[in-house]
Amino acid sequence: MSDFVQNLIAERLGGNMFGKDTKIYKFEKIKRAKRAAHEANPGKELIDMGVGEPDDMANIAIVNVLKEEAMKKENRFYSDNGIQEFKDVAAEYMKKRFGVDINPQTEINHAIGSKPALAMIPFCLINPGDYALMTIPGYPVTGTITKYLGGQVYNLPLTKENNFLPDLDSIPEDIRKKAKILYLNYPNNPTGALADKKFFEKVVKFAKENDIAVVHDAAYIELTYGEEQPSFLSVEGAKEVGIEIHSLSKSFNMTGWRMAFVCGNETLVKAFATVKDNNDSGQFIPIQKAAAYALSHPELINEIRDKYKRRLVKLAKVLRDNGFYVNEPKGTFYLYFEIPKGTKSGRKFENAEQFCDYLIREKLISSVPWDDAGHFLRFTVTFEAKDLADEERVIGEIARRLSEEEFIF
Repeated sequence: MSDFVQNLIAERLGGNMFGKDTKIYKFEKIKRAKRAAHEANPGKELIDMGVGEPDDMANIAIVNVLKEEAMKKENRFYSDNGIQEFKDVAAEYMKKRFGVDINPQTEINHAIGSKPALAMIPFCLINPGDYALMTIPGYPVTGTITKYLGGQVYNLPLTKENNFLPDLDSIPEDIRKKAKILYLNYPNNPTGALADKKFFEKVVKFAKENDIAVVHDAAYIELTYGEEQPSFLSVEGAKEVGIEIHSLSKSFNMTGWRMAFVCGNETLVKAFATVKDNNDSGQFIPIQKAAAYALSHPELINEIRDKYKRRLVKLAKVLRDNGFYVNEPKGTFYLYFEIPKGTKSGRKFENAEQFCDYLIREKLISSVPWDDAGHFLRFTVTFEAKDLADEERVIGEIARRLSEEEFIF
C-alpha cells in the first residue's frame, strides 16, 4: 500500500522519491550533534543559542483578556477573515506607531501567524515561470511555495559589504521581467540589520519600474536598539506596490498564539483574503481580542526590548573579547558573525556548519550556521534564564567555554 501512495506523491515534494532523499539538512545535523554532545557529556549543561523564539510568556494582562474572552459563548464561532475590532486596532497601531494610514475595512486582514501569510502570498501572484526575488540568508517560505506553484526563485545575497541589504541593481534584466515578488525582511533575520527610508524609496522605484510586488516581513520591527526601523509603508508610494506583514510573536512573546496581520495595497490584501478564505476559517476570536489589547498597549514591549538589548550587548562583548567581529546590535534578538578559520590547536573550519558542529560537540553551545553569503553563525539571546543572576551565569559560562580555545581569523 505504501508503494501505491508513494507513486502518487506530487513532484513538488519529490514524487516517488519523496522521503528517500539521503541529504541531511542542517537542522537535522544540529539535532544529531546535540544528541551526541549530551551522550558524551552526561549531566553537563548544553547552552542553546539557536532557538529563534522568545524564552518568556506573554504579559499576564494579555493572557487575562484571552481567559475572559474565551468564557464568552458568542466568541466560539469561526472568525473567517477576522473580526473588525482587531482590524480597527491594528490600523490604529500602524498610524500611531509608524505614521501609516491604513483603511481598516479594505487594507488590512489578520493571519494565523506571519508564516501562513508568507505561504499564501505566492498564490496571489505567482504563475508558472514567474520569479520571486528572495534574500539569502533568510526565511525561505515564500520562495518554497513559489517553487511549488511552478515558479522560480532568484536569490539576492545579503553581504557585509552592502550592509546586509540586497543589491537590486545586480538583478539581470531578464529576471526582472519575470519577477512578481520581492521579499524583504527588516529588521533582518538572521543578520540583525535595519533598512532605512532611503533604501525603501529605492525599493518603491524598483518595484514600479519593473512591475514587481513588494512583500515586507516586519516580524521584528519592534525589536530595535538605538535607531528605529521605519515601516516600509511609511515611504511615499509604498502602498501602491506592496504590503507589510506584522507579527505579535516576537514583540509580545506570543509565538504559539499565532497572530499577525497583512496590511497595505488594497488589491493585494483583497487577494490575500480570498486565498486565506480557502485555507482557514480564521483565528480563535478570543486570541484576536487579546492581540488587539496587546497592540493597543505597545508599552508592554519595553521590558522585552530592554532584556534583549542587555543580553545582546553583553554577548557581543564576549564574542569580541574572543576575537570575533560583531556589529553593534541594531535589531532582532540575534547576533550574526563570521566564523574563524580555525583554532591554534590545529582545527580548521571550511564552513559555518563545521564550526557549528564543533561548538556543539566541543563547547556544548548550540547555534545556527549560515553559508548562503559567506560563512556566518547566528546566536540568539532568547536562551532560558530564570532571572538576571541566571542570565549573567549563562553568559559567563559561554565566555568561559569560548576562552578555552584560541581562534584564528
